[in-house]
Amino acid sequence: MRTFGGFKSGDEFFYGELRGDEVHRLAQAYWIQVQPTGEVLPLASLQIDLPVAPSKLIAVGLNYSDHIAEMKRTEVGTPLIWFKAPSSLLPHNVAIEIAFPEHRTDFEVELAVVIGAPTKNVSVENALDQVFGYTIGLDITDRDLQKQEKQFSRCKSFDTYTPIGPFVYADVDVSDVSVELRQNGELRQTTRTSRMIYSIAQIVSFASQSLTLLPGDVILSGTPAGVGPIQAGDRLEAAIDNWPPLRNSVAIAPDAVPREAGPNRATTS
Repeated sequence: MRTFGGFKSGDEFFYGELRGDEVHRLAQAYWIQVQPTGEVLPLASLQIDLPVAPSKLIAVGLNYSDHIAEMKRTEVGTPLIWFKAPSSLLPHNVAIEIAFPEHRTDFEVELAVVIGAPTKNVSVENALDQVFGYTIGLDITDRDLQKQEKQFSRCKSFDTYTPIGPFVYADVDVSDVSVELRQNGELRQTTRTSRMIYSIAQIVSFASQSLTLLPGDVILSGTPAGVGPIQAGDRLEAAIDNWPPLRNSVAIAPDAVPREAGPNRATTS
């Protein structure tokens, strides 16, 4: 397994490969080319930043049967996908900022996929060859808006609503790994990726149908049961397998807006 991430030294951002407690600086984004510069820095001297910079951020819904049941939905027969704004991405150890404090806003832990090559119309059999690696993601969701609107992009795309990281892992098998989320130390979500309805290979193949996935693009593969509301002061810890957990606090956005009115026209995903 190889480990990659985004780092800051002062105000300078760069990508690097983490080897033990050392970060080997790369000349460019790792999903383009793993090209070390020769500079090695101690991890303790650096700030962990966003490990990805996707042109597209794709989310998958209804990919665990227990989550379908808790949301009172039914399987749709194909992967359910939509786009999230890349501007919603949030690094490890930074606060999620609730945009609408009076709305119910939920956590959803997910395995995230990082694409490693231009991918279009790839078969299920060859889909994993197009994947660079994997990381931990949260799909923060404004449930009030999700019930009001027929599409899910806005309610999941507010700034800070996609925490991700802290690192990306290559050369790793994620077909049957644990996925967990703790809220203030209490276990809220737990599953294994082998319980997905659609595998990573099936999701990548489906998403690539007539749509070109570019290197660095990210796909969130769906959440299990146990989703629940967050509030200011919460601390979330998302974990996959034995990878370092993704930790984020919760706060009210400084520019938080009042509750929006609207009819409940759609059910949650």
